[in-house]
Amino acid sequence: MVESIARVKHIRVTATKARRVVNMIRGKQATEALAILKFAPQGASEPVYKLVASAIANARVKADAANTYLDEQDLFVSRAFVDEGTTLKRFQPRAQGRAFQILKRTSHITIVLATPDEVAEAASSTTGTKAGKK
Repeated sequence: MVESIARVKHIRVTATKARRVVNMIRGKQATEALAILKFAPQGASEPVYKLVASAIANARVKADAANTYLDEQDLFVSRAFVDEGTTLKRFQPRAQGRAFQILKRTSHITIVLATPDEVAEAASSTTGTKAGKK
């Protein structure tokens, strides 16, 4: 019954490197995703680990506000994606008075955790609207 979203913006890691990490945890159980990220050697695994932990905490708070029981073992990563953020442009001096441009890329990472019954409700409502339009 719970769907929680956690996102971080302007994180100083390139989108392609963050996507490698996010692809490892997509569709996995939330606690299993934390275990994978804890031992992943990639640099982007630490911010993604914190983001998944934040999404779990958001789900806990949302369940408490709704007065419902939440088992953290039921949560899984239903959606996870990485978008490109702003690019910081820096210049490095080169030979003969030239300047060399350095692009410091950032990314926006979004993690959505859900319980299995939440996904089933979303799937049934989506198929119901398609059948109604025909």
